[in-house]
Amino acid sequence: MPPGDGPDPVRATLIAILQQLNRAESIHEGRARDQALSLADLDRLLTKFWAVEQGLVKLPLALGLLVRNGMVEAQMMSASALPGVRAAKGGGKAHYRITAGGKQFLVENLEKSDRIS
Repeated sequence: MPPGDGPDPVRATLIAILQQLNRAESIHEGRARDQALSLADLDRLLTKFWAVEQGLVKLPLALGLLVRNGMVEAQMMSASALPGVRAAKGGGKAHYRITAGGKQFLVENLEKSDRIS
């Protein structure tokens, strides 16, 4: 996208996901289980985010991109660790957590606030 055409929806969504994961980690410091968010949690938190709301970005694909690039770590939570959740055929539910690389990417991009909105 040429400069001046507005913010890149994919980049903005990646940063929004990292912000939510970083926030969850900060708020729930000392409670490791609560520091990770599921895809459903992220979907709920970002449902009104402009790029997601306009259908410009698919949240699962953006999250997968972050996982593949080492900015987010996927953890399988067993059903016994999640009260009120029955085990799926796979045996658990994936939860996502920001990594040190993800934090570095987030900080670098927030410092360049002219590149995102």
